[in-house]
Amino acid sequence: SDGDSRWSKLGTTLPVRNVQALAAVAAGELTGDAIERYIQPDIDADAVIPAHSDEVPVIDLGRLTDAESVEAETAKLRFACEEWGFFQLVNHGVPDEIILAIRRDIEKFFQLPLDVKNAYAQRQGDLQGYGQAFILSHDQKLDWADMFGLYTQPPQARDMSFWPSQPPMFRNSIEEYSSKLMKLARSVATFIAKTLDIDPELVADKIVVQYVRMNYYPPCTLMPEKVLGFSPHSDGSFLTILLEIISVQGLQIRRHGAWIPVKPLANALLVNVGDLLEIMTNGKYKSIEHRVTINAHKERLSISAFHVPKYDGIVSPLLGTTEEKVLYKTTKVEEYSRLYLSKKLDGKRAQDHAKLSQT
Repeated sequence: SDGDSRWSKLGTTLPVRNVQALAAVAAGELTGDAIERYIQPDIDADAVIPAHSDEVPVIDLGRLTDAESVEAETAKLRFACEEWGFFQLVNHGVPDEIILAIRRDIEKFFQLPLDVKNAYAQRQGDLQGYGQAFILSHDQKLDWADMFGLYTQPPQARDMSFWPSQPPMFRNSIEEYSSKLMKLARSVATFIAKTLDIDPELVADKIVVQYVRMNYYPPCTLMPEKVLGFSPHSDGSFLTILLEIISVQGLQIRRHGAWIPVKPLANALLVNVGDLLEIMTNGKYKSIEHRVTINAHKERLSISAFHVPKYDGIVSPLLGTTEEKVLYKTTKVEEYSRLYLSKKLDGKRAQDHAKLSQT
């Protein structure tokens, strides 16, 4: 079934120290040793170009549903997926009160005492819960962040033992936000199908399961320019939708070999192409590497929703013409997800396995 409990058993991660607690140590007492595992030696390997941050495409969902503007907006959406792999979505239709509620409750959750949050700690071999992801060895570099992950959709995919009873309205907020987002993801996928001139049914079944990850990035007073909240990676999803809870600049996307900071618009959701959509479009639409940098003084909070096909689904490249060269293998969703989750984050390495070698 789509509420497949096998999903949460795809990954395993080692327990690591809580970063929020580490960040709370007074700057004078925070030693280089304590944050040694977080120092990223090649963080400055590529330039950061803030001047391009205003160019991230903005797509208006209202214009996609309006007969007058649908053609022009569809062309913009195609451009966004081909050239950027990221876009800001405005007029997305998720009600303000649902967004306010999830914002309020995520903030409250991360403010709870550590022992309360640890009641929802990740369990060995489970992707859900409070902790960190992609920690596979005792000596790898760590990200300056704590996270909390849940399978939210479809309802039968949920393991309620991970759903916090505090703050009191949290479960309700997650339920409402996740179901609205699931509908939105399906609707965006339908418009993406239009940009490709394919039957929307071919993408409808690519958005069956939703996993949400709440990300808490504490400030780092000691060496903020040497740590990352999230190492460079592309998403192993079909489509990801991100909401900034406390918006502090930090997200950067890789473009033409440099990093572009993304400044989220106040009422926008940020949508990005995942690896599985890149495979399905035979590389036309790009799943872009991104990372999160850390602020010296301010915390950042966000929630990402990853939408994937069913556990035993497959994704095959759709070709526009018979002349077009097939660049990706037909990929089993379970196999790809297992591979993606079994490695530490490292750019687009997982996706390279899905590429056919061109002779």
